[in-house]
Amino acid sequence: MKNITILGSTGSIGTQALDVIDKLNALAKRDENAPSYKVLALTAHTNMDLLEKQVRMYEPVYVCVTDQKSYEEIKLRLRETSVTVLYGMDGLCEAASLQKNDLVLNALVGMVGLRPTLAAIGAKKDVALANKETLVAGGQLVMQAARENHVKILPVDSEHSAIFQCLAGHNSKEYLHKLLLTASGGAFYGRKKETLRSITVEQALTHPNWQMGAKVTIDSATLMNKGLELIEAAWLFDVDPKDIEIVVHRESIVHSMVRYVDGSVIAQMGVPDMRIPIQYALTWPARFVSPVKPLDLVSLGSLSFGEPDEDTFLCLPACREAIRRGGLYPCIVNGANEQAVKLFLDHEIGFLQIGELVRDALNVSVSTGSYTVEDVLEADRTAREAVLTKIR
Repeated sequence: MKNITILGSTGSIGTQALDVIDKLNALAKRDENAPSYKVLALTAHTNMDLLEKQVRMYEPVYVCVTDQKSYEEIKLRLRETSVTVLYGMDGLCEAASLQKNDLVLNALVGMVGLRPTLAAIGAKKDVALANKETLVAGGQLVMQAARENHVKILPVDSEHSAIFQCLAGHNSKEYLHKLLLTASGGAFYGRKKETLRSITVEQALTHPNWQMGAKVTIDSATLMNKGLELIEAAWLFDVDPKDIEIVVHRESIVHSMVRYVDGSVIAQMGVPDMRIPIQYALTWPARFVSPVKPLDLVSLGSLSFGEPDEDTFLCLPACREAIRRGGLYPCIVNGANEQAVKLFLDHEIGFLQIGELVRDALNVSVSTGSYTVEDVLEADRTAREAVLTKIR
């Protein structure tokens, strides 16, 4: 049995991970080769109803809550249990670095995921990483720490999991030509700027293929998610950003591809269900029966591919420019986007302003060299302030 900590257990990835664990634990009762999991710690922000249900079902040793009011509430709700209730960023880092952890699944959303990731790595714990911002904002720090501590970073994003799988046994740089990241195109693929000025929050939260949290869904609609994934892929797979190509694939069946120097292209395909990459990160390098229905190629009929519209969706070229500059610029565009998405969800700015604010954040002057965690956090604050100054 493996001990697992789930950071962000009440979110989309966290709840699906618990479903995967349920199915794997059931499988382990029938198949002695299948792994089973004990949930050691769970963390959440404000969804205390769901967190309480999870605690009573999985009986973790620790829980952590990052919202002060919710922390006081959950302590009362769980007062008759033996669970230890932790609080805030210190609590997240403590949960991530527990000595009994075998694997830490980071399913947090936003910059809050960076320090717990580094805490887990510092404790020599393997990390299943679903938190894009960890590598976008602090990729240099994270990958260096992972190398020094001999820790595996197992990608959970469907695109990075796909590349990880396509590279299996063929990851020598001399063989690689390009990484091909696929993009659904989000809710507004094919539409031009003039038709996007009046987009509502509700419209932007409707994704054609995936069920995701609000922030990730908006990032998909603006193509920011693909910009973040480009930066993340550059760090995860140690490739030049120029060798990462974005391909729009509306059906979300081909999750990403690798092109080799001999012209061969290897793709990973499957139905658009996050439980596939979640399970692979948990069971790597083995594979087991999953709760996901098999892919039926005949019923699909055809698959389509196209180019992203970087003139309309400004976040993607902003991310390209940020990783080209290097240093803290990826942190700048990430922080600006987080602030802009919050403003959009709060109905304070329009949809197109998200891309404009992310692009304009590149005017901030920051280091293009090495950096510390404190530098990352300061750059994040600077980016957010720049966005707020721009609109108020």
